[in-house]
Order: sequence, then C-alpha cells, then structure tokens
Amino acid sequence: MVCLGNICRSPVADVVMSARVAEAGLDEVVEVFSAGTADYHVGKGMDPRSAQTLTAAGYDATRHRAQQFDHAWHDEVDLILVMDHANHADVTAGRERARVRLFRDFDPVDAGGEVPDPYYGGEEGFGEVLDMVERTSAHLVGLLADVVGR
Repeated sequence: MVCLGNICRSPVADVVMSARVAEAGLDEVVEVFSAGTADYHVGKGMDPRSAQTLTAAGYDATRHRAQQFDHAWHDEVDLILVMDHANHADVTAGRERARVRLFRDFDPVDAGGEVPDPYYGGEEGFGEVLDMVERTSAHLVGLLADVVGR
C-alpha cells in the first residue's frame, strides 16, 4: 500500500487490509505493509486523525511507523497498490508496471478511482477514506481467497 507520506491513506489501507487478511485466514500467505513515496515522515506514527478514525472503528492504529517506498520491492512483492495517479507515476518511473495498480481498481463501487488525500481537509475526509478502504479491502480479500483456493 503506497501513498505520498505514509501517514494517512496507505497506513489506513495497511491496517484494514491486514485485519481482513487475518479474518480470512490468509495471513500465512499474504503479507501487507505500507510506505510513502516521499521521506517526509519516515519513522513517525500515522496522522492522529487517521489513527483516531481507525481506533473509533475498532482497528489497532498503534504499531504503524512510516517508511519510504523502496524500488527493490518491485522484485520482491506480487502487487503494489497505490492510492492515486501521482503515486503510480512515482512508483513506476522507469519500472515495470504490471504489478502496480491503483488500490481502487478493486473497489466494487467505483473501480479505478483514487483514494483522496484527506491530509489538508476536514475530519470527514478521513471517514470517507476509511469507507473506501473497507469496501475495497473486503472485495480484494475475496479475490485473494479465490486465488489461493480458500
């Protein structure tokens, strides 16, 4: 899961997707982690508004520490999910694109959209991001379960 700073969108997607993967019993075959394309927040926890939104919804937001995307991951992971087109351009610059997709390519309601960055907006933006991430993660885990035969 990749966004710009790894403190809002991608950590929310990481936490929610990790929870859904565990609930589906896929945590032994699917690893989820997040990063940012920029190094602004490396080592820091997620934005307090993201953490508060996750906590209010029953998720554990305490373990996240921001890290920067490493292009070596292109050779190490099966799928890189980015939150918007700018993240896609940063991650694919001069690289193979086959394993890089928009996270919302898997959104059952609005496939192919971006996950908007709530950082400069109001509190409601964080809830909207969580809603998108929850429905997309649920759909994506269903697809993963089909792929691994569970």
